[in-house]
Amino acid sequence: MALLQIRVDEELKNQANAIFNELGIDLSTAVRMFLKKSVLEGGIPFDTKVDQLTLNAILSVDKMRTTSENNGNSDMSLDEINKEIKLARRGRKNS
Repeated sequence: MALLQIRVDEELKNQANAIFNELGIDLSTAVRMFLKKSVLEGGIPFDTKVDQLTLNAILSVDKMRTTSENNGNSDMSLDEINKEIKLARRGRKNS
């Protein structure tokens, strides 16, 4: 038998323990049940979804990160970024 250790928030652990106790099982049994069901279903045994707004935000941040890396300015500090923004705004005003 293998030992599995995970870190979880204390409150989450307590809340889960309370539910499992009501069901007559302990936390270890509940985790084993989750793992067995995952193997049987070939994945996580419940729906996991990201809403479209969140997905779009993630994709936008990834695109900005890639663009920044391609332009060689991915290591800029926040002050440097703000300076670039101010310069760009001045350029638009003067156009």
